[in-house]
Amino acid sequence: MSVLKCIIADDEPIARQILENYIDSIPNLEIVASCKNAFEVLEILQKRTVDLLFLDINMPKLSGLSLLKTMQQKPDVIITTAYPEYALEGFELAVTDYLLKPFSLERFLQAVNKVKQNQVVSKEEIVTSKEEIQDFIFVKSDKKIIKLSFEDINYVEAYGNYTKIYADTMILTPQTLSDFLSKLPDYFIRIHKSFIINFNKLKLIDGNQIILENEVKLTIGKSYRKDVLGRI
Repeated sequence: MSVLKCIIADDEPIARQILENYIDSIPNLEIVASCKNAFEVLEILQKRTVDLLFLDINMPKLSGLSLLKTMQQKPDVIITTAYPEYALEGFELAVTDYLLKPFSLERFLQAVNKVKQNQVVSKEEIVTSKEEIQDFIFVKSDKKIIKLSFEDINYVEAYGNYTKIYADTMILTPQTLSDFLSKLPDYFIRIHKSFIINFNKLKLIDGNQIILENEVKLTIGKSYRKDVLGRI
């Protein structure tokens, strides 16, 4: 199986570290360079050939999209950004995928697999994580450790330094909503500072309210509305 030579381009050290950890967890990906700006990327590309570029948009002096416009020949590109509004322009520049921060390992893996498919690799060579992606999570509640299927979760609610998980019953677990979100698959989406929903459980959107299949109604926060509508 061929190895994909990768470059990371992001001005945020934490973002670069997350990508490095994700790449290290997947076979047949190799980091060639981890760059803080677009000019470092150009310097690397002048010296060697790479297969895949993980590219942030908002970087100093030269943005990720501006970099792409200057490149006559470029590797497969996966954009990694916190700004959903540039998605259309990104795809017009023929990027392979567009990852909206924060993204899960599962979503990252889907993007990498698109690159492999673009390179006409056989199905047997589709990248798999070194650790099989699970469809469940273990959560602590009181003195118990409970195994919970992701698909059984309807929504999640912030409760101070705790999180309420609504499945068949309500489970209270001692972790913040943000910490819990980081452990969920990408079909869970934050709709409010206090709520995360299982997007597969969405029944309809009525104004600024989401109604789930179990008829629970939740309010969409103003700052989350664009992201919610962008998933439809």
